[in-house]
Order: sequence, then structure tokens, then C-alpha cells
Amino acid sequence: MAKRRLIKNSSRKSQRTPEPHRVSADEASLFREAFADIKPLNFDQIDPQIAKTKPVARFRIEDEKNVLAESLQGHIDETELNSGDYLRFQRHSVSRQVFRKLARGGYSVQAETDLHGLTAVQALELLGTFMHDCQRRSYTCVRIIHGKGLGSGPNGPVLKRKLDSWLRKMKHVLAFSSATQVDGGTGAVYVLLRKP
Repeated sequence: MAKRRLIKNSSRKSQRTPEPHRVSADEASLFREAFADIKPLNFDQIDPQIAKTKPVARFRIEDEKNVLAESLQGHIDETELNSGDYLRFQRHSVSRQVFRKLARGGYSVQAETDLHGLTAVQALELLGTFMHDCQRRSYTCVRIIHGKGLGSGPNGPVLKRKLDSWLRKMKHVLAFSSATQVDGGTGAVYVLLRKP
């Protein structure tokens, strides 16, 4: 029992708090000399230097992105649509949904040819060769660039009108529609072809 009490007593002594260090007059004098040049601050709290960021109009940016996407995927410019420059044709067997998808550029274009700048005779020959090749390869959607006929004079776009007539007479043409703005607008047509 005596040993236990001794151990307990010795542990109590080690748990006592040490006495504070007494500063001598020499130490106080040295401390004052070392910090003699220092000036006290006028305030007791320092604000961190935070770089201010400019406010970002999240919704405006998102709206602009949506408008751009709509303009690229949109059907056609209203001024072109109202001017009568828009080409469209569909056989009775083609549903409205299929034609709408074609007009919006929803089908993958498998081939294209460019007729603008050619004479009517040259264009008809190239068109015949192109369409025959597309049929042989079993293509279902192609794009034909005919131009807007801006240099055709007062009679309007000659090649465009002829292409409209030629495509309607081809039995393997199911439908055609002026392209979206990104693919040439009223200067080109998407053509949906019958599978052989």
C-alpha cells in the first residue's frame, strides 16, 4: 500500500503547473531596444487582399448560345422563305414528319454536287451522272448546290428553277427541300432518294 501512495504522490507533483518565468530588468531593456523602431497599427484587423472578379451574366450567355444554336439548326431565313426562293417538294408517300426532318437537315448527307456557275446543259449532264451514281451506291440523302442566282439578271435564278423541274421528274426522288443556313440556305437542296 505504501508503494502505491508514493507513486500517486509523485504523479501529483509532476502535474503541477510550472511557475512563470520572471523577466529581468536587462531582458526587458533589450526587448524595448529591439522593437524601438516599430510603430503600432491603427487598426487591429487586416483584410485579406481578394481579387475582385467581374460579374458574369450567366443567363445572358446561355441565351446567346441557344440563339446561335437555333440559327444554325433553324429551317431557313424568314426573308428567303417569304421571297419565294424556297424550294420544296414531296411525293404523297412521304410523311410530314419525314419531310420536316429532311427540311431541318436531320438526315446525314451522303454525297453532294455543286452545279452553280454551270450552263443548264452542263448542269443537267452533271446532275444525271451524280444521281445515277447515288442510286448505284444506294444513297438516301444527298445535297445539291445550285446557287442563289444572284448574277442571273432580272429573270431570276435560271438554274434553280430548272433543278426544281428536273428533280420533280426523277422517279427515284421522294422529296427535296431548300437546305438550312449552315448548308447553303436557298442556294442548295437536300434530296431524299428512294432505296433501290
